[in-house]
Amino acid sequence: MPHVSLHLREESLDATVEPRLIAALTEAVTAVFGEPVRPMVAVELIGVPQRRRGIGGVPTDEDAPVVALSMREAAYHLPHVPDAPARLVAALTEAITGTLGEAAGRQTVVTVEGVAAGRSGIGGQPA
Repeated sequence: MPHVSLHLREESLDATVEPRLIAALTEAVTAVFGEPVRPMVAVELIGVPQRRRGIGGVPTDEDAPVVALSMREAAYHLPHVPDAPARLVAALTEAITGTLGEAAGRQTVVTVEGVAAGRSGIGGQPA
C-alpha cells in the first residue's frame, strides 16, 4: 500500500486545498504505477503551525512541503515501471506545484522510502 505523508504549514491547509492535495498526490502515484494502485494509495496531510517551520535555521512563512512516500521496496524495482523513484519524485513535486503553486514546488522535498518485505502489515497481519 503506497502511503503518502505531506507535512505543510497548517495555514496553507483548508477545506478547498485539502481535497485537491489528496486527489493530486493520489493521481501522482497512480500515474507512475497505473490505475490498479489507486484504491490502495493512502494520503495523510499533516499541518505544522507556521511558527514551527524553518528553512536554513530560521522560521519561514513560505510553503516548504515535505512529502514522504512509503511502500514495499520491491515496488520500486518492477520491470514494467522503469525509474520508479525518479518518476515518483517528479510526479509528487508536480502535484504540489499544480495545487499550491510554483514557489511551493521549488521548496518541495520528496523522500521515497522502501519497506523491506515482512516489515509492514495491514489490519494486524504482516503483508
